[in-house]
Amino acid sequence: MKKWFSIVSLLTVLVLFLAACSDESSSEGEGNSEESNGDQVTLKIASWSFGTEGEKNLNRMMLDAFMEENPNIKVEIDESIADPWEESLASAASAGEMPDVFSLTNVPTAVANDWTLDITEYVEADEEYQKLPESVRTAITYNESVYSVPSSQHIMGYFVNKDLYNQANLDAPYFGMSLEEFETAASDVTNVNQGVVGLNEANAIPEWYPAAASKDLGWYTFNDGFSLDSKEFINGIKLANDMNTNGYAYATLTEDQKANFNGKDVTEAWFNNGIGMMWGGTWALSGYEQNADFDWDFIGIPGDRPVITHDFYGISSSTEHPEAAYKLAKWMGFGKDGFMKRIEITDQEDELGLSSVPLINDQEVLDAYFERVDVAGVEKAYENIENAVVEPFKTTPGYGQARWEAPTGVEVGDQANAPIGALIDASVSGKINIENYASQINELANKKYEEAKEALK
Repeated sequence: MKKWFSIVSLLTVLVLFLAACSDESSSEGEGNSEESNGDQVTLKIASWSFGTEGEKNLNRMMLDAFMEENPNIKVEIDESIADPWEESLASAASAGEMPDVFSLTNVPTAVANDWTLDITEYVEADEEYQKLPESVRTAITYNESVYSVPSSQHIMGYFVNKDLYNQANLDAPYFGMSLEEFETAASDVTNVNQGVVGLNEANAIPEWYPAAASKDLGWYTFNDGFSLDSKEFINGIKLANDMNTNGYAYATLTEDQKANFNGKDVTEAWFNNGIGMMWGGTWALSGYEQNADFDWDFIGIPGDRPVITHDFYGISSSTEHPEAAYKLAKWMGFGKDGFMKRIEITDQEDELGLSSVPLINDQEVLDAYFERVDVAGVEKAYENIENAVVEPFKTTPGYGQARWEAPTGVEVGDQANAPIGALIDASVSGKINIENYASQINELANKKYEEAKEALK
């Protein structure tokens, strides 16, 4: 009896020991089974951000650093994916030759074509993913699933030439200004005869205005549907038209008026102190730091809601190494370790600059970034990042149709069946009255959105 008990006890201990070893191995290798068994893994990545071989390129250096950190993962750049990007990806998918990780021009298109892997299990287990702004996580979730990894982030809005305003004894616009202050700032600084104008162009106003005027609306009114018949959208078009017709925007000045400016184009006019507020985004920071010899700042859009835009990586639905591919995409994108490595590399390479603001709200990352990027308006924008408006072009199903491409049946100029984009442009230029067509284009935009959403199911 004692002998039987001892054998049972021994077997029990052995089973428990093996189970514990199995649990420990599983825990250590969680999210990366290829690494846990030491197998050599080869991944292919495709992106328009790698430049050419031999060129000093931050993202190529990031790949080298990734392989140093992960010696059992070899990464190769897939040069076969090129413009036109989506056609190139479609050809690769048809041939069964998709790279493991690839940049996306449009996330819904990739999901509808089954190019991208459902990575929900990876992001749900990833604490750093939860540090992305909620608006970003919501924007890239389709039917409760995630198919893309944010690879870069920029804050969109206006930059201000503070010197121009100071010289004119005017209060310079600032981050958090009201819509009324924005209008006044554009008009009051304008003196076309002396080669000074308020804005570089007004065409972005109808897109950002709704989000500035109402907390319930987003970029181009989008908030799980469009509200193009709203007073906010209509007022945005009217403001853009006022800016153009009153000569407050450089883009719509006559050639004779532009001759008053110091520079042959809008970029030179800006750098030569001819424009009060310049539309753009944080991708321009390094250029302004190097080339602007005046006091400038980033001021975003009116109100305290920053507008953010992103690039994305997809992980191939046919990859043989999903865990390693997710690790690579995260390193090149939103991950803390990868972003800190970017900072380290740019500290060592004078000719390279950070091309993205941090994606995750992590204090160590933010401290390191703002030690190197001393732009007050960008820091203020980041303080409100949880209230950010996501520019929806790359993430919203049917957005291209709803914003530019869908035919309206309306005659505009020489177009008998003008697309939405042409109709909006004609409204901004004053050729047609947007109020006569607002309900029609709103219905059309929402129809295209619903159709594209249905295609993802």
